[in-house]
Amino acid sequence: MSTASVGCAILGSGNIGTDLMIKVLRSRGSLSLRALAGIDPASEGLARAERLGVATTHGGLEGLLADAALFDSIDIVFDATSAAAHHAHARILAAHGKTAIDLTPAAVGPPIVPAVNLGAHLDAQNVNLITCGGQATIPIVYAISRTAPVTYAEMISSIASKSAGPGTRQNIDEFTQTTARALESVGGAARGKAIIILNPAEPPRIMRNTVYAVVPDGDESAIRSSLADMEAALRAYVPGYRFVAPPLFEDLEQAPVVLPGGETLRGLKVSVLLEVEGAAHYLPAYAGNLDIMTAAALRTGELFAGAGRGAEGAQP
Repeated sequence: MSTASVGCAILGSGNIGTDLMIKVLRSRGSLSLRALAGIDPASEGLARAERLGVATTHGGLEGLLADAALFDSIDIVFDATSAAAHHAHARILAAHGKTAIDLTPAAVGPPIVPAVNLGAHLDAQNVNLITCGGQATIPIVYAISRTAPVTYAEMISSIASKSAGPGTRQNIDEFTQTTARALESVGGAARGKAIIILNPAEPPRIMRNTVYAVVPDGDESAIRSSLADMEAALRAYVPGYRFVAPPLFEDLEQAPVVLPGGETLRGLKVSVLLEVEGAAHYLPAYAGNLDIMTAAALRTGELFAGAGRGAEGAQP
C-alpha cells in the first residue's frame, strides 16, 4: 500500500483531460493532482478545476513551466492534447526528467495497454496509450494470440459522434495507423487493420467494437478461456467493459477469406463483439471510448507511482 503520493499534472482541459482530473481526484490513491493546464481560458474544464481547488493555467505546458515551484512538484504528466502537440511536449518533458503518459496517438513512447504489457515498460520515460479503440480491442487479439498465432486481426470501433471532440477528429488518421500497428506489436497479430466509425445516431449510442482474428489452427476451448480471463482483467479498471455475446468461431477451410491484394486466409476465424459503457464521472455514459482512455491512464499512473516513479517515490 502506498504511503506517499506522487505529484501529477494534466495537459489538456477538454473532455478527456477533465474526466481524467475527476478520476484522479476520486481515486485518493498514490497520485496527487497538482495542476490542470489548458489553452482556452474560457474552457469548462479549467473552470471546474478551479471550483475543485486544483491549480490551473491557460498557458499550456509553458504555463506550468512558468511556475517553477509547481513544476518541480510534478513527476508524472498526462498529455490529453493532440498528437501534434505531444511531439513538442515530449521533448520538453524529457528534458526536465518528467514521466509522460500520452493519451494521444502520437506514438512517441512504447504502446501500452495496462492489462497486457504495462509491466514491461515501467522504466520508460514516455508511454503511449494508443487509442480508445486500441485499449478496447488489442487485449482481445492478445488473449487469442497467447493461445495460437494470429495471422490477421481487424477491429472496427463505433463511437458516438457527440463524444468525438476536436482533438479526436484531428487525429482520425493517426487513430487508424497507430491502432493497426499496435494490434501487431502489442496484440501479437502478424497483420492488423483498424477502422473507426463516428455514429451520428440520436440518442447517442455507447462505444461498440468488433474484433476479427484468424488463427491457422486454434483450440476453441482455450481461446474462450483466455478471452474470459482478459474480459475480467479489463473490468478490474474499466467496469463498463463487457462482451455483448459469446465469441463466435467459423471454420475457414471451405470458405477462406481473401484480403485486398489477394492474400488468402484459412483456419479458424474468431469474432468478438464488445461494448464499453462509461462511468459517467464527467462524460455521459455513452462516451465509453473516452472513459476507457482515462481509466487506462489512471491505471498506468498509479502503477508508475507504485513502482517508485517520482521524487517523493511512493512506497509499494
